[in-house]
Amino acid sequence: MDDFKGRRDLEKDAVSVGASSVAQNDWHYAYGWSRKLLKWGLETRGITPVPPRERVDMQYTKIFFIWLSFNFNILSFSAGTLGPVIFGLGLRDSCLVILFFNLLCSTLPAYFSTWGPKLGLRQMCQARYSFGYFGVIIPSVFNLCSMMGFCILNCILGGQTLSSVSGGHLSWNVGIVVIAIISLFLSFCGYKVLGWYERLAWLPVLVGYLVALGVGGKHLGNPPPPPATSAGILSFASTIAGFVITYCPLGSDFSIYFKPAAPSWRIFLYSYFGFNIPIILIQCLGAAVAVNVPLVPAWDNGYANGNVGGLIEAMLQPTGNFGKFLTVLMALSVTANIAPTLYSFSLSFQVFIPPLVVVPRYLFSLLATAILIPVSIVGAHKFYDTLTNFLGLIGYWASAFGAIVLAEHLVIRRGNFAAYDLRYWEDARRLPTGLAALGACALACTLIVPSIDQVWFVGPIAKHTGDIGFELAFVAAGLFYIPLRMVELRFKPLI
Repeated sequence: MDDFKGRRDLEKDAVSVGASSVAQNDWHYAYGWSRKLLKWGLETRGITPVPPRERVDMQYTKIFFIWLSFNFNILSFSAGTLGPVIFGLGLRDSCLVILFFNLLCSTLPAYFSTWGPKLGLRQMCQARYSFGYFGVIIPSVFNLCSMMGFCILNCILGGQTLSSVSGGHLSWNVGIVVIAIISLFLSFCGYKVLGWYERLAWLPVLVGYLVALGVGGKHLGNPPPPPATSAGILSFASTIAGFVITYCPLGSDFSIYFKPAAPSWRIFLYSYFGFNIPIILIQCLGAAVAVNVPLVPAWDNGYANGNVGGLIEAMLQPTGNFGKFLTVLMALSVTANIAPTLYSFSLSFQVFIPPLVVVPRYLFSLLATAILIPVSIVGAHKFYDTLTNFLGLIGYWASAFGAIVLAEHLVIRRGNFAAYDLRYWEDARRLPTGLAALGACALACTLIVPSIDQVWFVGPIAKHTGDIGFELAFVAAGLFYIPLRMVELRFKPLI
């Protein structure tokens, strides 16, 4: 039995290696200039699985710094301001929601990060083993929209902040272009350059926030809050959940080069703390500043029309030119989020249109940037409406997606990574049909839609409870999926 298992593992490895060689032995090796780019660290691999012999990275702390810098920016700050500004919550209620729902919702993407070393598969590509080869195209589209949405929000924030520090001499539009171009360069290079950049990108942001606290901390207080409502708390919770749970479709994208023997508990803890340390601290700071903005005239002027960049600049203004320098660094902090997001965008695009797997990954970053810049410029002056609607909406699909992928792994495959036959990662005939997964999502929608509370629609259940759509999406999708998948397995064997 052991000999058979060993031969099967070797066979899987051989197929994976063969697939990898197809991805690597391309035109990049045919020219001197392209070989030099490869030598400098350019990554051409897209969704092609990484075979075990190429999973050699033992710098496991890298995943901590990736998630840390991903979220150590001014978008996390702006998300925290939503509690007081949009949902009318006081500081205590806002911070409790931020703490509890981030600790809860970050568990799933942190767990998915542990799958990369075991399978060598990108997260959306791994989802083919539950959604099927063609069925996964639908969540891929949602994922592409989610990632583009985050990039747009970050570009707007970065552009706002650069414009504020220039005193208006630099327009928001120019600031957006600057942010997008820097992010494109980092994403273009790939995994090695991103890993190096994310190790350092959080440091100047930390200095900026510490200085802002040092000069503005005397203004922070806890003014009497308005009465909190359950609807306000749950709607803010849905927004916070949408901020972190949407990392599920990216979970293993940045851990597939780790050694297969990497301790899962270490990868999980590095990821879990990488999410929660920046998100909780900075979102709570955003809430604390937001409740005190009306009491500080300089902050109130900077924050006019919801200009978060102007608020940051106003907080650092007492430090003079050093404050302007820090504000520029704070503006550039969003590149640490946009660049890896563009990286994962490229991968999801290959899952969305499978024949494009032969196209170098970085070319899709160019496509994404071509979309990102004009859309960010158009939406720049409606930031808060865009942020609130976007974060509230994306949490629903990501929650259902995570539940289905988790149920497939823990219930159907008993948590056994050997149950994934990697020889068939792109075999539409052998992979699941995806009907069970898509059917579970469709059935879950019958509970999600009545439970959402958005500006454009308030469901009959949400009128009484507030927004509980993302909670029901997770529970309902997971419960519906298991029996539907059992039926599917009667007609198509597990691979």
